[in-house]
Amino acid sequence: MPNSLLHELVTLTTQHFFLVGVSMLLAAIVAIPLGIILSWRSGWRDMALGVVNVVQTIPSLALFGFLIPVPILGGIGTHTAIIALVLYALLPMLRNTVTGILSIDVTVRDSATALGMTTGERMWLVELPLAAPTILAGVRIATVTTIGTATIAAAIGAGGLGVFIFRGLAAVDSMLLLAGAIPAALMALAADRGLEWMERALSRH
Repeated sequence: MPNSLLHELVTLTTQHFFLVGVSMLLAAIVAIPLGIILSWRSGWRDMALGVVNVVQTIPSLALFGFLIPVPILGGIGTHTAIIALVLYALLPMLRNTVTGILSIDVTVRDSATALGMTTGERMWLVELPLAAPTILAGVRIATVTTIGTATIAAAIGAGGLGVFIFRGLAAVDSMLLLAGAIPAALMALAADRGLEWMERALSRH
């Protein structure tokens, strides 16, 4: 591999990692607290999950395109790509947070209440630790999916490994295609294995 291509590969991989990392952090900040609230508010639950489910059904390239003309949020570049990736990551995180908390045995909640715990204490000390493996499974699904979806961000000038893929498609160059596809696949596999290990560790704990 030529040095120039290797240098560009390192740069684009770093950009890709940045896109995914920031998107996952923002999605978790939104989805996990919202999932906790929805586990308490059954009236809002179906509506909120329905909205994020609709977003999930929009083709990724179309969503990137829809966001470009939106004032403040839209435009060409990294910030628009991150917003789109956050929207895609919300559903698995949100759904698994709600599912994890609601699946806790009622007797466990009653026991915590009988011990004198407030609602907040019960959530932080009992429910969230028990739901953590399920929540992390949602983060794992969202992360692996986002690594693949982030390749499309190159179409709106956000960089990442998709630059090689789009360039390879335009030039019908399999080497460029592989230069983008293989690192993205390896990144997804590494994230999947790492988060799977954390999920199992939490389950054992």
